[in-house]
Amino acid sequence: MTQFVLRHSFASVLLSSVMLGSLPARSQAAPGSAGVALVPLQYTELPLGAIRPQGWLRQQLLIMNQGATGHLDEFFPKLRDDNGWLGGKGDNWEETPYWLDGAVPLAYLLNDARLQAKVQKYIHWTLTTQRPSGYFGPLTKAEQAAGHPLTIVGEQGEDWWPRMVMLKVLKQYYQATQDARVLPFMTRYFHYQLQTLPAFPLVKWSEWSRARGGDNLELVYWLYRQTGDAQLLQLGDLLTQQTTPWTRYLGGRDWVMQAAANQTGEQWMDRHGVNVGQGLKLPVVRYQATGDPQDAQALRTGWLDLMTLHGLPMGIFSADEDLHGNLPTQGTELCAIVETMYSLEQAIAITGELLYMDALERMTYNALPTQTAPDFQSRQYFQVANQVQVARGVYDFSLPFERGMNNVFGPYAGYTCCTSNQHQGWTKFTSHLWYATPTHGLAALEYAPNVLTTTVASNVPVTVREETNYPFEEQVRFVVETKKKVAFPLALRIPGWCPQATLLLNGQPLRSEKGGQVVTLNREWKNKDVLTLQLPMPLTTSRWGRNSRAVERGPLVYALKVPHTQTKGRIQEEGDYYEFRPAGPWNYGLPKKLIEQPEQHLTVRQTPWLPDQAGTVWSAERAPVELTAPARRIPGWQLIGNVAPQPVTSREEVYKGEVSAETERITLIPYGCTTLRVVAFPVVPTATEN
Repeated sequence: MTQFVLRHSFASVLLSSVMLGSLPARSQAAPGSAGVALVPLQYTELPLGAIRPQGWLRQQLLIMNQGATGHLDEFFPKLRDDNGWLGGKGDNWEETPYWLDGAVPLAYLLNDARLQAKVQKYIHWTLTTQRPSGYFGPLTKAEQAAGHPLTIVGEQGEDWWPRMVMLKVLKQYYQATQDARVLPFMTRYFHYQLQTLPAFPLVKWSEWSRARGGDNLELVYWLYRQTGDAQLLQLGDLLTQQTTPWTRYLGGRDWVMQAAANQTGEQWMDRHGVNVGQGLKLPVVRYQATGDPQDAQALRTGWLDLMTLHGLPMGIFSADEDLHGNLPTQGTELCAIVETMYSLEQAIAITGELLYMDALERMTYNALPTQTAPDFQSRQYFQVANQVQVARGVYDFSLPFERGMNNVFGPYAGYTCCTSNQHQGWTKFTSHLWYATPTHGLAALEYAPNVLTTTVASNVPVTVREETNYPFEEQVRFVVETKKKVAFPLALRIPGWCPQATLLLNGQPLRSEKGGQVVTLNREWKNKDVLTLQLPMPLTTSRWGRNSRAVERGPLVYALKVPHTQTKGRIQEEGDYYEFRPAGPWNYGLPKKLIEQPEQHLTVRQTPWLPDQAGTVWSAERAPVELTAPARRIPGWQLIGNVAPQPVTSREEVYKGEVSAETERITLIPYGCTTLRVVAFPVVPTATEN
């Protein structure tokens, strides 16, 4: 029987619809209470720094600290020169807050004093230069002309958008430090917005603010949960009215179909992949205030539609820059990935739905790592799923960019938004591995090596060491450390890709659970209890654009390991860049027998990552898992203008053109470890069928 995975089946939609009924309604406000007029959260974010990365994840964050995340302000001219977020006349828009949005969590995740001191300069300047009206940020043109800060009212202000990003920074800083200045600062600014937005709406200075108003709204509701300030609910209504109607777009379905067909300049901001990634959170963020299940349903419907019409095997939709269909030759912007990750992290907390947990895992462990260089100094603006050459050129992007730099690696290649914004991906994922539960327990909803230190039950301190090489291995061990016995619930995600998981307590079988759910263990825990979660990783294949197939094992998608040569170039406008060209064949199809019985025709070889290894685990040379597979070449499948157009298959799902007679063994590695690759393979006849 054919064993491919249908990622977007009607069964998934029906299951999600059933789950919708379990979402809580909005609570009524009690006088003087904080945050009770919002729907209760399913999970709550833990303080920044409570989770400490270990193993390969810590190594990844250390590389970021040694690379661009820890030093971007030292060499990127926009940040380095007379920075507006330190009172200068330089960058006063999004790029400095973007960098801080990843550098601040990195500083506290690693407890790095050097980086903490560096980012605190910007935070201190921001907190101490708030205008009497509540406005904040770099000196406006009016202030620069006057030579000193002004009260700033109405038209004297500037774009709302970069302030949204800086508020995200301040939220994380507060979660890490509890700095008493932050909440009053945010309150004054949000009161300023409430007074000013009716006459000077989000769209006044840029369309970016209108498209990304959901980020503003998320922070307003977060602050309301801290203070109970009723004016914040009024501001939430106003922001919703002025923001791109993502709830209607995602729930109504016409929008996503039109986005698949329309590549003109008409309403392009509504198809811009980064805007979409950020807009995804709006329905569930707003659901907190409305309690309307249809708001929550809109995200679910929209996500499934996006991935059906625009989805790519690595777990993200095409976005080059617009949404651009599901062909594996389309690109995805790095900013779109990290912003979508953050939206899903918020959706998990608000709805508790496993759909978003699985989606976050898939894009983090596949799409994210491939788009940055191993030393975290260079990145791609657009990655391509079937990427068999990285070179200057136009490609099939909706934004080709005149200098042809959108696919090469480089610190500034393409647009530099990704230079600054890439840093939030790994850092925020790390800080959302765990959440607190409403029952004073803990929830491990994404898996990676880490140590959690927090309190449970009646403020009892507890440490949980999560020991694993996940996502490369099948076992996750949780070692509980506590000075006294303590009862608390521990929730664990059983991923949808896992048919059956097994739990062991101190080496003894405890229970077995089917995949696709969050299970909770309510028990008394004692010091040195070891809970082991075994997640068997089946070998499967999944169907993607033009009847192509991807090979999967557990959370990872596997791609052809293509040998390559690397060359370095330089242009005046964008500096150094790197091109990669294939040094071996790549035009393979997978035989039908493998698609039908992957477990019988794929061989797995594991080389576990060791704690003393240097360098990132996400590289072809260090890939901890390799698969070998039978394959046959397709001679007519060749590069055309830097792109490998996907061969057309018949409705019997087999390529009918010329295929080499010889069957070869090819090597597949995790998609996130590749630079050049084929991940969406045509299906070819099994050799004996000819």
